[in-house]
Amino acid sequence: MKKSSQLFRGLLVALVAGSAFADATLLNVSYDVARDVYKDYNPMFQKYWKQKAGESIELKQSHGGSTKQVRAVSDGLEADVVTMNQANDIEFLAEKGLVAKDWAKKFPNNASPYTSTMVFIVRKGNPKAIKDWSELAGTGVQVIIPHPKNTGNGRNTYLSAWAWALKQPGGNDKTAQEFLGKMLKNAPLFAAGGRDATTTFMQRKMGDVLVTFESEAEMIAKEFGKGEFEVVYPSLTMQTEFPVAVVEKVVDKKGTRKQAQAYLEYLWSKEGQENARKITCVRVTQSC
Repeated sequence: MKKSSQLFRGLLVALVAGSAFADATLLNVSYDVARDVYKDYNPMFQKYWKQKAGESIELKQSHGGSTKQVRAVSDGLEADVVTMNQANDIEFLAEKGLVAKDWAKKFPNNASPYTSTMVFIVRKGNPKAIKDWSELAGTGVQVIIPHPKNTGNGRNTYLSAWAWALKQPGGNDKTAQEFLGKMLKNAPLFAAGGRDATTTFMQRKMGDVLVTFESEAEMIAKEFGKGEFEVVYPSLTMQTEFPVAVVEKVVDKKGTRKQAQAYLEYLWSKEGQENARKITCVRVTQSC
């Protein structure tokens, strides 16, 4: 019993020492498929900041559907920074007074350190001969996407498909709505987020086509192998931005504004951009 008590005290001391080691702690609340970007980015920033400011930073991550994530922040999740995949989610936080009204001017490139686009992931050999949006509304085709109401991935898919439908001969809001209705009926489910959609398609083997960010295709290649799928570029798609912002009220409360600002600024550094290119193969603001 005495040994158990000593062991417990030792663990408690270790935990306290570990938590006291960091000079500051930052929470980055982010969208679902950004896990791999920040998994490698965080150690890079920690090393940079230790050399620059002499401070040790503990970095925590929260990932999920973009819209659900910002609602959690609005409801009290104390994020120091948000790194999302659609501007309207950060606008939502601006309306709530949590981020600056002019957040898009706080960093370069409309506060988006990199961009991507929406593509189709199909199974090896493309057995359903999917080449463009029209096939996604066809009979016998199952489409895997995240929920358009809760995720930037799903919403960007919706908007890309809508824009394509409008561009077709005789296209108008009514025909676009009819097309989207057919396409969404071909979804056997709506995934909770982009990574959940990937898992559903690649591991659970559901669906004939996964619509996702081009950047997600690189992750799929690394995890499952490039020969397990093909990437199809539709005739019309949209460029997607990944905006970031400091959560003003939280950093002022915690005294972490300096660190949070630096954490986001470093995304535009040579190292930060190279990490984005290497991990996601997205179209970064510097050469890719």
